[in-house]
Amino acid sequence: MHSEPRSGQLAAWGNALLAGFVSPDDAVVAIVGEDAVHRVEGLPGETAPVGLTLALGRLRALGVTGLRVALPAPGHPLGLSGPPDFNARALDAEEAVVCHGAALGLVPEVYEAGPDGDVHVEVVWHCLPVREAPPADVPSLGEAERELAEALRDATEMLSRLDVAGSGPVAEAAIDAYRARAERGREVLAPGYPPRAVRVLELAQRVGLLISVAYENGHGGAVSASEMAARSEALRPVERTARRAQVAAYNAFVEERERGVR
Repeated sequence: MHSEPRSGQLAAWGNALLAGFVSPDDAVVAIVGEDAVHRVEGLPGETAPVGLTLALGRLRALGVTGLRVALPAPGHPLGLSGPPDFNARALDAEEAVVCHGAALGLVPEVYEAGPDGDVHVEVVWHCLPVREAPPADVPSLGEAERELAEALRDATEMLSRLDVAGSGPVAEAAIDAYRARAERGREVLAPGYPPRAVRVLELAQRVGLLISVAYENGHGGAVSASEMAARSEALRPVERTARRAQVAAYNAFVEERERGVR
């Protein structure tokens, strides 16, 4: 939950490129990250998969002016607007990018390739038609920030009660990893994003980290089946809040443009 979704990287750096804040080369390097290669399949006008540089240029030519993120989960089509085929693909991947200005969306499919000991990751983005309609259940930045502050407090109290917060080697390692990522490069979002979006995304990632600690650090104090079920039930709305805030942060670039802020 707390790791950066590939759709977030594509939307954030794609938006920065479309707005002229970064070069195509810099955008592609940031989007690909530690993966080996990204390609886009099904792009209108192309009969074969193409690289990200060509794909982003083609999307601009097709009228795309911004990119939004969707992070759906079962029963929660967060950021999606249809049609059902696209929603199903996005739900299976647990993420997608929806274009603003053209009725297209992108869903990643991740492959591992190479021999043992030298495995690398390749990503194919499937370009599909989408319905032009408001995305489902995406809050404003202000709403997301308020919800997150409450969620962080609730999650911290819950994990303390269940003996899984801030104790044990797994919890400590997870928190150390989060801090190392935070120290390594403060550019949480691409250039051009408002500071409030950066703040909301950082807080959403912190809440997501706590959720991951709760799920990954054994059973903690929840020793019975009913207690474990109660913990999962209590964490579900916190996780939902963190996902909504992530989407709000990534989508802030397009939302501001629609309001005429930029």
